[in-house]
Amino acid sequence: MRTTVAVVNGPGAEFVLEAVEVDGPRADEVLVRIVATGLCHTDLSLRDTLPAEMFPRVFGHEGAGVVEEVGADVTGIAVGDHVVLSLASCRGCAKCQAGQAGYCEQTLMLNYMGFRTDGSTSYSREGGPVYGHFFGQSSFARHAVALASSVVVVDPSLDLTRIAPYGCGFMAGSGAVLNVAQPGPGDSVAVYGVGAVGLAAVAAARASGVGTVVAVDLQARRLEAAERLGAIGVDPAGLGETTVVERVKELTGGGATYGIETTAVPSVLKEAAQSLGVQGTLVVLGLDMSRPEFPVDAIDLLQNGKVVRGSVEGDSDPQEMVPRMLRMNAEGRLPLDDLVTTYPFGEINSAIADVLAGRVVKPVLVW
Repeated sequence: MRTTVAVVNGPGAEFVLEAVEVDGPRADEVLVRIVATGLCHTDLSLRDTLPAEMFPRVFGHEGAGVVEEVGADVTGIAVGDHVVLSLASCRGCAKCQAGQAGYCEQTLMLNYMGFRTDGSTSYSREGGPVYGHFFGQSSFARHAVALASSVVVVDPSLDLTRIAPYGCGFMAGSGAVLNVAQPGPGDSVAVYGVGAVGLAAVAAARASGVGTVVAVDLQARRLEAAERLGAIGVDPAGLGETTVVERVKELTGGGATYGIETTAVPSVLKEAAQSLGVQGTLVVLGLDMSRPEFPVDAIDLLQNGKVVRGSVEGDSDPQEMVPRMLRMNAEGRLPLDDLVTTYPFGEINSAIADVLAGRVVKPVLVW
């Protein structure tokens, strides 16, 4: 069948709406009519860093929509179901069986390569294939063929334009707190970079009963959003002679119990680790493919027993974590709806410009 996708024809190129052919689902896949897709920095960083031979490509990995067709081997998903799409996993390896889908043994193939394990693609156009299957979905499209493992069935009464980001950005930030850090009322949490991921971390920390939550960012609008969620905002540019490390330690009584780092800026990550208290833990979520190495103060790390660790999607299993977050949202404990700004899909490049400039927190593209 014919559908419309936002395709990127080469590294760093703009997204262009184009009509392509899309296959029907294979036995382990479903066809989803996309209603809305969140825009995530991962879409942009990989657009800019993947090699030319991996294009043309359809990105998008925070899709939400309605199931139109189900593969022969798929269970638990039916035509007409409303769904949120998330990362893909094999569901059979030891990590998947332990609820650690982000560390699936087949993560690279299922989420990043752009084709199925047999080398085929679901999208094509005159002249050849269009690479897709990004996070098992490639949902910058009117229709996406998604692996069943990427599909989470949700309550049909929920607004798909508001819950699309739960498939990645909101899950990564919330999961870093709820699954990895697991702070309590006596702890403090400092979040570095409060875009969508960081704000979800702030909200999750407050939902955990943490008394002191600090949000560090250069964007006034983001800091205002963090403060509405209950954090103390810190703008490094407004500290004068005081350093970020000094200010965070002052606010947290000697250093944060936990830090959440989302910026992927090396200097910020170093400050985040230095801002921890004794035996504090820093959870690193941000990644810049062009700067894959982190500076760490080794003396500070060793003398104070600190831990710096990475996390994929907040160590979440989407099949458990997405429903959990939606329940928390319904209870008023994870108030993330106001972070979303919607755009027609045809304005995808404007949405990108707005989020990079800090004018919006979480763009969601809507058909």
